[in-house]
Amino acid sequence: MTDMNRSSARQLVPTAALLRFLFILSLAALLPLVGCTAHADPAAEAPPPANIVPGADPALFTVDHPEQFPLETAVERPSTSELVVTGTVTPDIARNVPVVSLASGRVVAIHARLGDTVQKGQLLLTIRSDDVAGGFDAYRKAVADELLARKQLNRAVDMFAHGAIAEQDLEVAQDTAEDAKITLATATEHLRLLGNDPDKPMGLVDIVAPTSGVITDQEVTNAALVQAYSLPSPFTISDVSSVWIVCDVYENDMPNVRLGDTADITLNAYPGHPFKGTVSNIGMILDPSIRTAKVRIEVQNSGIMRLGMFARATFRGQTTEMHTIVPASAVLRMHDRDFVFVPVPGKKFRRVEVVSGDVLTENTNLQEIKSGLKPGQQVVTNALVLDHVLAQ
Repeated sequence: MTDMNRSSARQLVPTAALLRFLFILSLAALLPLVGCTAHADPAAEAPPPANIVPGADPALFTVDHPEQFPLETAVERPSTSELVVTGTVTPDIARNVPVVSLASGRVVAIHARLGDTVQKGQLLLTIRSDDVAGGFDAYRKAVADELLARKQLNRAVDMFAHGAIAEQDLEVAQDTAEDAKITLATATEHLRLLGNDPDKPMGLVDIVAPTSGVITDQEVTNAALVQAYSLPSPFTISDVSSVWIVCDVYENDMPNVRLGDTADITLNAYPGHPFKGTVSNIGMILDPSIRTAKVRIEVQNSGIMRLGMFARATFRGQTTEMHTIVPASAVLRMHDRDFVFVPVPGKKFRRVEVVSGDVLTENTNLQEIKSGLKPGQQVVTNALVLDHVLAQ
């Protein structure tokens, strides 16, 4: 190859590279236009329509032989309205008796504890007191003064009989003897109130229960100091034969509660032991945060009520409401909720949640339904059997 040809070849190589570079630039310039054209057609970019598949109803059940489960039609029955509230068992304040110490001193023995049931006159506490020493001092002086006054009176009577003294002197001696006798009686009674026998001197004071009941408060420990006639009292004894149920009633429900009304009481601990109570007080002040008033119900305690227990009070209203009645066996209690089974076409049953009421007192086989079911609807008479079959 000649030198001229070599020179021409070297010139063609950069020219071809330049052409390729220009071609790439033109393609890059056309790409945005192609993208705009693609986005201009929304139909081409739209997703396909959603295919919605309805989910299965968890409350709907299919059975092979629905005729095996008898049905009964719910009926309507008039019933008085009721209000159910919660409350707490509290002691009757009028039956709280403080145990008062008549002497000041240091505790040397405690014979009863918080929560104990005590009887009237039972020993509760023993203290060592200087008041006893002062009482015996006054008692001994009173004994000596009474003896001296009695001797002086006998001498004055004898002297007056012989005309040695005037009648006025005799009267003075009589008055002195009478005062000495009264002082001795007072000192003796003081010692007895402190629990001491005047003939057996000691420095201890026994404190006994002033009434029968349960010790609901204890403010004393061993070696503690007790002050006479001061607060806090060493013990507080509550007579729990009659207690209070204090309930919170909302402002909107206040018209359903009146003084003297009877309330049905059930305890969370003993749901099978109903009680009867009487409304004795309706609070005049409402709680500003929750808009409730305190309602006090007096209840006779048979012995199973404990202070602080939770209770439920039911007030019977004056108006009449219509409630649905079904067989008690048709109500299924599950997870703290009530259900019934109603038939559905196609060999199916639907489990329906309801709010159940009380079992009828005149017929314990029937039960009220407050909401969730209407009169005329059919229900399975034995919900427990059907639920057992469905579980299998």
